[in-house]
Amino acid sequence: MTANLRIGFVGIGIMGAPMVRRLMAKGWQLAVWNLEPERYAEVPGATVMDSPAAVRAASDIVIFCVLHGDAVEECCFGPHGLARAQGGASLLIDTSTINPDRTLMLAERLARETGMGWVDAPISGGPAAAADGQLTIMMGGSQSDVATARPVLADLSANLTHIGGLGAGQTTKIINQAIVGVGYVLMAEVLALAEASGIDASRLPAALAGGMADSTVLKRIYPQQQARDYDPPRGYARQLDKDLKNVMAFVGGLGLDLPLVARAAARYHDFAGTNEMADSAAVARLYECPRS
Repeated sequence: MTANLRIGFVGIGIMGAPMVRRLMAKGWQLAVWNLEPERYAEVPGATVMDSPAAVRAASDIVIFCVLHGDAVEECCFGPHGLARAQGGASLLIDTSTINPDRTLMLAERLARETGMGWVDAPISGGPAAAADGQLTIMMGGSQSDVATARPVLADLSANLTHIGGLGAGQTTKIINQAIVGVGYVLMAEVLALAEASGIDASRLPAALAGGMADSTVLKRIYPQQQARDYDPPRGYARQLDKDLKNVMAFVGGLGLDLPLVARAAARYHDFAGTNEMADSAAVARLYECPRS
């Protein structure tokens, strides 16, 4: 930990709360803000501020972990956003998942209005990984800004990669979410196939372990779907649905035709459209036979 460096954190949600607790456990000083104040109870010991601007004023680095690009923009440039602060943090680390082009636009504006640097550092791994400091984090930004961000993010991450310039982290997360989205839907279909075939579906991950079909989604998501273990949610369907929309927008902007990804995104939206707050793995419910 860099001595006496103060961290601000905006967004105490399903991922943000364990990230805040992890950073405090590692000795960082945390000033926090969240739109829903009831979430402050999940981060005892953090200093609660009344706005993102106040968070910036009390910090050297600000971390965002919010739902979407609109929230990032509001927390930067809204009536109580970072840009309204008189001094304070000189670097924003955005761990949210947003469109890479929007990252570039917002980062340029923030630098112009405040002089703040920006590192896009989207995260993958889920709440348990956040709590244990085992997240995968993909960073985009300048060498100097990434060097400043690295000591903080290292306490959250088991796999921390600087993959390129500003926006490269979000581009990598787009690819990650394409893999994840296809994987969630694929595991749901594999489960339906296994159960319909009459084999012991619970033994499938063990039977395939170490082979070419082995994967993290087979080890973690398939057993959750097979056990119908969706409560409490480990991640929300609305979040993955939003991410898959970002994937398809990015794919379209490149002029690519990726029918497998497109079909998985559409199938996932079929589920999430009426199940926004359900567990993200519960897409398997689309494939369950009606009970008589």
